[in-house]
Amino acid sequence: MCTLLEDPTTDNCNCATASATDTVGYVHSVETCGTVDGPGLRYVLFLNGCPLRCMYCHNPDAQGKPHGEQKSPETVIEDVIKYRNFIKDGGLTISGGEPLMQPQFVEETFKLAKEAGLHTTLDTSGFLGHKASDELLDNTDLVLLDIKSWSPLTYKYVTGVCVDNTVKFAKRLEERGNKVWIRFVLVPGLTDNAKNVDGLAEFVATLGNVERVEILPFHKMGEHKYAAAGLDYKLKDTPTPTKGEVDAVQRIFAKHGVETFV
Repeated sequence: MCTLLEDPTTDNCNCATASATDTVGYVHSVETCGTVDGPGLRYVLFLNGCPLRCMYCHNPDAQGKPHGEQKSPETVIEDVIKYRNFIKDGGLTISGGEPLMQPQFVEETFKLAKEAGLHTTLDTSGFLGHKASDELLDNTDLVLLDIKSWSPLTYKYVTGVCVDNTVKFAKRLEERGNKVWIRFVLVPGLTDNAKNVDGLAEFVATLGNVERVEILPFHKMGEHKYAAAGLDYKLKDTPTPTKGEVDAVQRIFAKHGVETFV
């Protein structure tokens, strides 16, 4: 049985209420011209709160229950629209943290975004996919689904939670016809096991709604945040993957007819 060390997903965190006028999101940061979180230039809203404890997390300060600066969906969209000319070929991405810890806020923000003619992207681990309502997903143009590992043991070791919810969410998205980009972080000595990669590639090949698969080479850009918070960065001695290691993973996906991008 997979359990959390704490349960930050409970509704008593008051991270969102039922009324659109009262709903607020707990915001970590904003990137106004993001280039890696969906198609085109994007306004990327990073939310606080995440039940996972990914060993390579680049926003460890966003973990735990939602916290920090509060913004309403209306305030967010007002700010996004200021950048409309820059992101006209992109749109709005909500990331985290884990945005589905604040599903009501995401739902209302995406609804307003669609009313404003903006493309919407949800960047999620899928662990809380069951909290995403059909209305939320109806207003989501693209889901960036981060699958950290296929091996249940490796997934639990890397994230602290089970992979089952992510798999269920992936299947639900296919049944609904939501467009999906799969993201897989390649960590030498951790997620690069050939059997692990092969299992993921085989699963992805069964999903008819996947438009793109991205191999994300492990990096240490968030290491300084651990030091600043007095946290132990467990992957400090882990190297970035070599071109040969990345190529090997791409060949495994290709064997299953899945094109990948780095």
